[in-house]
Amino acid sequence: MRLLAKLKQKARQLKSEAQVLIIAYKDTRTPLSAKILIGITVGYLLSPIDLIPDFIPVLGLLDDLIIVPLLITASINLIPETVLNEARGTIKSNPQKLNKTNWIFALIIIAIWILALIGIARAVGKYF
Repeated sequence: MRLLAKLKQKARQLKSEAQVLIIAYKDTRTPLSAKILIGITVGYLLSPIDLIPDFIPVLGLLDDLIIVPLLITASINLIPETVLNEARGTIKSNPQKLNKTNWIFALIIIAIWILALIGIARAVGKYF
């Protein structure tokens, strides 16, 4: 039971850190390299498609347990400390602030996947 409780706590922390990343992304003091990695991280988190599908035993959960924390950690390391502290403060003072923003990011990611699938279908269609 302790392991399950620890995993739930880590999941809550990751969720709040993902929100911190979204706020830091909007800050003009965040460097371009951090914004690119934040975009990849948030995109991967919101994407309905995983690198390793979840239905594959053990391996399917590895991306959620390894790739996501690595992306979040790498993104956080690129953000200036002052921006990071202000973003965390914003989340603590108003945890519901990003509900609408999450939908916007989700729609953007879905649109990217749809465009990618259309591009792939057109490329494959040329050969058949």
